[in-house]
Amino acid sequence: MTEKYDLHCHSQASDGALSPAEVVARAHQQGVTVLALTDHDTTAGLLEARQAAADLGVTLINGIELSATYLHQCLHIVGLNIDPAHPVLLAGLAHQQQIRSARAEKIAEKLAQKKIPGAYAAVLQAAGCGEITRSHFADFLVANHYVDSQQDAFDKYLSKGKPAYVPTVWADLTDVVSWITQAGGVAVLAHPLRYKLSAKWLGRMLSAFKQMGGQGIEVVTGRAGADEIRLSRQYALKHQLHASLGSDFHAPDSPWLELGRLAQLPEGVTPVWQLF
Repeated sequence: MTEKYDLHCHSQASDGALSPAEVVARAHQQGVTVLALTDHDTTAGLLEARQAAADLGVTLINGIELSATYLHQCLHIVGLNIDPAHPVLLAGLAHQQQIRSARAEKIAEKLAQKKIPGAYAAVLQAAGCGEITRSHFADFLVANHYVDSQQDAFDKYLSKGKPAYVPTVWADLTDVVSWITQAGGVAVLAHPLRYKLSAKWLGRMLSAFKQMGGQGIEVVTGRAGADEIRLSRQYALKHQLHASLGSDFHAPDSPWLELGRLAQLPEGVTPVWQLF
C-alpha cells in the first residue's frame, strides 16, 4: 500500500478547531495513513491522538510546532518523531508557555484599552488545557461581534501594527532546534515562503539552520502552488535538507488547508520520513 503523509496539523490542544481524536479521524477519512500532530508549543494532544490512531490503523508521528526567533524574525519549526517526555524538550516548552501566557495578558490589556473587556478570561476558558494563541482572541472578537471574521480580527486588531498586536521574542532558533534534536526528533522549517523573506535572507538562515542541526524543510504545504513547490525544492536541494509536506490543517471550514490534500513531493528530494 502506498502511504499518504500529512506531517503538519493542529488540534484543540493549540489553535485547531477539532479535538486530537477528531483530527485523526478526519485524516483517516481523507486517506492519510501517516499523520503528525504538530500543535503550537505543546504535546498535550498526542496521547489522545495516539489512541485514536491505533483504533483506526493510522501511523501517528509525535510532532510539535515551535515558535523561534532568528535575527529578530519569527520562524516556525516543526519537530517530527520527538520523544514528548524528554526533559530538555519539556523545559523548553515550559519556557514557551510562559511567553505565550504573558503575551495573552498583554493582548487582553490592549483590547481593554480599546473598550473590549473580558478577553483574557474568555480565551483562557476557550483554550482549556491547550495553548492560548492569537486565534483564540480572533474567535473571541468574532463571537462578541466586534468583527465579522477571524481574518477581520487579525486585520483590525491582532496583526503587526494593529492596536492589539504584541511583539514577541520567542526562544532562539538555536535553542529550539536543540530541544527537538535532543528529544530524538527531526527539526523542519515550516512553510518557508510564508515569511515573505528575500532569497538571500532565507538562504543565509537555512545555512545557519543546517549548522544548528536542522534537517528538513517543508517543500509541499497546504496552500503551495507549483511555482512555490519548485522554489522550495530548490532550497531543499541547495542546503541538502530532507523534504517534508503538511497541510497545516486547523479547521474543517478552511478548504485550502484540508488534511491530506497535498501535492506529491517533487522528484529529486529526499523525504523527511526516511529519517524516522
